[in-house]
Amino acid sequence: MNQHNKPIWQQLIPGGCHWSGVLRRGTTLRLTDVNGGANAAVLFFNQEEKLERYNMADTLKSQHTFRLTKGHACHSDMGRIFCCITADTAGWNDTVCGLSDANLIQQKYGTARYQEHRNQMFRSGLDGMLIELGKWGLGMRDVVANINFFSKVTADHLGELQYQVNHSKAGDYVDLSFVMNTLMILSAAPHPLDPGKPYQPGAVNLELFDTPADAASECLHIAENIRALQNAQHFYCEGEQ
Repeated sequence: MNQHNKPIWQQLIPGGCHWSGVLRRGTTLRLTDVNGGANAAVLFFNQEEKLERYNMADTLKSQHTFRLTKGHACHSDMGRIFCCITADTAGWNDTVCGLSDANLIQQKYGTARYQEHRNQMFRSGLDGMLIELGKWGLGMRDVVANINFFSKVTADHLGELQYQVNHSKAGDYVDLSFVMNTLMILSAAPHPLDPGKPYQPGAVNLELFDTPADAASECLHIAENIRALQNAQHFYCEGEQ
C-alpha cells in the first residue's frame, strides 16, 4: 500500500486496552506496533450475520500453514474470506495460543484493580474481548480461537511451544485488506506465553485506508483463497472479478 495514502481514520489503543468496530469491504486496516513487543489479539465476525466468524482451523489447513503473514487470508467458518494480509513487516503472527485470562494475569503480574490504579489496571485479553463482545450482543460462547498479531510462537523438537521474545519491533505493521463487512474485536493485553515482567503491554495504532485495486491479489496465489474470495463475492451478489 502506498505509504503516502491519507488515512480515513486513526485511533491509538494503549497497551492492555481493547477496541471493536466495523471494517467495510474495500478498506485496509493497518495495525502498527508502536513501541515494540505489542500483542494484538483479534476476532472477526460477519457484520451482517454474526453467527459467521473467524475459523482458525479452516484458515490454517486451507493454506497449509501454522502461522499467518503477508499472502495469507483470514477465513470464516462459512468458507469465505474476511480479509487478506497484504503487508506484514514482522513476518509471523500466532494463531494457536489463545488469550490471557484473569487468573493467568494475576499469577504472572499480581493484582492492579481499577479502584486503585485507574487506567493502569492489569487487564487480561479475555476480559477485554468480553467487554467488547458485549457491546454487540455477543458473549463468552462467541470467543473462538483468535489471531495474535505481532506475536511469534514456535515448537521445539519436543513439540513444546516457545514464545519468541522481542520478535516485533517498534514501527512494525500488518495490513488487513477487507473483502467482507467485518466486525473486529481487539485486545492489546499481553500474549498468554509472554514471559516478560512487569506488566507492560505495548500500544497498537490503528489506521484505515482505501484498499488499492490490486491488493486482494496478494493472497490469490493459493487455490483455496480464490474459492473463498468467490464465495465472499457471491454473498454480496457480486460478479467474480
